[in-house]
Amino acid sequence: MNRGKLLIVSAPSGSGKSTIVQWLMKEHPELNLYFSISCTSRPPRGTEQNGVEYFFLTEEEFRKKIEDDEFLEYEEVYAGRFYGTLKQQVERQLEAGQNVVFDVDVKGGVNIKKYYGDRAMSLFIKPPSVEELRRRLEGRGTDTPEAIENRLAKAEYELTFAPQFDRVVVNDDLETAKQEALQLVSHFLNS
Repeated sequence: MNRGKLLIVSAPSGSGKSTIVQWLMKEHPELNLYFSISCTSRPPRGTEQNGVEYFFLTEEEFRKKIEDDEFLEYEEVYAGRFYGTLKQQVERQLEAGQNVVFDVDVKGGVNIKKYYGDRAMSLFIKPPSVEELRRRLEGRGTDTPEAIENRLAKAEYELTFAPQFDRVVVNDDLETAKQEALQLVSHFLNS
């Protein structure tokens, strides 16, 4: 069985990253894409199961794994609330022939790319403009005006990372962006 490859996808919130990744995974099973299963120190929500959506660790267990350099990338999103990707988990998935997808923030994406080099392709999904991003976030109706302003400020910062990615897809039209992502990913996986 062939060893899998890695696909890193990052984008500012509201760029359509998750929509594109889910479409690739659902509509193109031939790509053999599987999410990397991350760890978190937060408790499970709803029907989440350990080892399916996340590996749920205590804050202490998480900190110990940081000390032991077991993470490919991690972030303390809020005080004591960690998210991260274990090197060993990714290796297991690659050995099983899975093409591992990382749906991560820009810093995590850059770090994973540095670690894996040419074995990974990093893809940045970019909104056509910050104004369009504002329109999309407001259109969702899920965030307060203050939260939208925070997301936009973060997005402007995140956009500065785009040149550090192998490929950039501008999501001006979702169907076009999906097809462009499919072409890039297929080419990478089959090369």
